[in-house]
Amino acid sequence: MVFDRYGRPVLNLRVSVTDSCNLECFYCHREGYCPTRNIMSKEELLLLVEVASELGVKYVKLTGGEPLLRWDLPEIIRGIADLKGIREVSMVSNGRLLDYETARALKDAGLSRINIGIPSIRDETYHRVTGARLLDAVEGLENAVRAGLNPVKLNMVLLRGVNDGEVWDAVRFAREKGVVLQLIELEPVGLPDETYRLYHFPLDGIVERLEGMANSVRVRRFMQARRVYSLDGVEVEVVKPIENTEFCLHCTRMRLTHDGKLKPCLMRNDNLVDVLTPLRGGASKEELKNLFLEAVSARRPYWSGANPS
Repeated sequence: MVFDRYGRPVLNLRVSVTDSCNLECFYCHREGYCPTRNIMSKEELLLLVEVASELGVKYVKLTGGEPLLRWDLPEIIRGIADLKGIREVSMVSNGRLLDYETARALKDAGLSRINIGIPSIRDETYHRVTGARLLDAVEGLENAVRAGLNPVKLNMVLLRGVNDGEVWDAVRFAREKGVVLQLIELEPVGLPDETYRLYHFPLDGIVERLEGMANSVRVRRFMQARRVYSLDGVEVEVVKPIENTEFCLHCTRMRLTHDGKLKPCLMRNDNLVDVLTPLRGGASKEELKNLFLEAVSARRPYWSGANPS
């Protein structure tokens, strides 16, 4: 296991497997990175994840774009799940292409859990945000549950004046579907300042209500100290990254972009480490490990006045 200069272990790797998506959600941060057409092959991706696993990464989350647009996704999942040291492979998706057969195939390949982004549980609002049908995403969510992926999470990015009035309806919806509701604060990544100010909805008021309603609260220590509130028959997780020093100081995550760059922080693009170019140039595994360690050394809490420990 490797630690950065602030004593944070690097346990999680978010791997973008494609820059393509079948939706056009205006708030999408695209993992904080501008898309290019240079996509890692399956073999390149698996080798880089193997390097990360040998340095202590234990949890891999596949992202995009939309991961389901990649035809070799089951093979990628199987390859990662078979790596020594990897405890869990998960995925973020919009769910629109997740029929039952696909969900079952991904689970059989080694996928443990899935987060499905549904910005609204109201047809008109969902279409306004995504340009697509809510029914397709809901069916994908139901297919994930039916296939035995666990937990299945419904990701809802809260947007002022768009879906901020749906929170408690979403809690009931998640309870009915047997999924976890994950409420996410809008991040100022890839958005014009004016757009961010218009749609940003602070979660403080919702957190205060959840604390008063919850039967119990647990903290995911190695997932940015997120709080998970257990209500009657449903869990609600809150992701509050904005101006949150506790969130950053408990971050254990590194990102690997679709074009093979290690990204130490979602909020920054000035400290990327290119690993794909050296790999294609014949770099040894030891050289690739050194590049990973270089990226680890560049990690710094974004919302912090902390000094290196």
